Amino acid sequence: MTTLISWNVNGLRSMGKLNFVEWIKKNKYDVVCLQETKISKISDLAQELQEPGDGYDVAWNVCQEKKGYSGVAVYSKLAPQNFKTDFGPNSLLSQEGRVIEVDYNDFVLLNVYFPNGKARPERLLYKLKFYAEFLVYVKKLLKSGRQVIFTGDVNTAHKEIDLARPKENAKVSGFLPEERAWIDGVMNAGFVDTFRLFHPGPGHYSWWDQLSGARERNVGWRIDYFFVSSGLVPRVKEAFILPEVMGSDHAPVGLVLK
Repeated sequence: MTTLISWNVNGLRSMGKLNFVEWIKKNKYDVVCLQETKISKISDLAQELQEPGDGYDVAWNVCQEKKGYSGVAVYSKLAPQNFKTDFGPNSLLSQEGRVIEVDYNDFVLLNVYFPNGKARPERLLYKLKFYAEFLVYVKKLLKSGRQVIFTGDVNTAHKEIDLARPKENAKVSGFLPEERAWIDGVMNAGFVDTFRLFHPGPGHYSWWDQLSGARERNVGWRIDYFFVSSGLVPRVKEAFILPEVMGSDHAPVGLVLK
């Protein structure tokens, strides 16, 4: 079995204080995808975060446009064929340190920190453009015959069941019709939301507002996902959320492959 984890850590330095490396080693996770690392220089990190040992290699993509912003990383015990962070000079996928593609030969894994559209109208437009470009890109991968997994903080809840208060948030970025329609497009392209294969019911969330104490009341949003192309579905044994794991306003989410 292969266990993959995805977690928006909201700052990797704080994860180091919470023994992040010890956590992944103890649980023997094969691949751990992180978003919002907020790392500008890898050399500034504690050595164990740079070189965790125990067979883990680490790939990074840091934000060049703004210090202490965005950023993704992949800690992997599986031997990758290739890492990719450059999707072309004019590609939004190459900006703000948001995407790492890892080729594991039998599937391609994309770890993505999708933009947040709440700050201002310009960022919502940026998010929607990023969404559109990303979907075109993964469709090309599928057309080329590759099996694809993409994971990360998608920053959108898909259905009313995916957030505690859908009516109150109907006009809030993260649950706008055009954002939700993009996830429809992802699924129409042949991707499957793995969590819903095993957990069809309500009350499962991966992000909670920290200021309002929403986590204690489980008033949250499910905005962190593992999507797999349909050809990988027979290999999916489990998908889960780990709400008991603290350290960020997001919970880790996971996928187990045969």
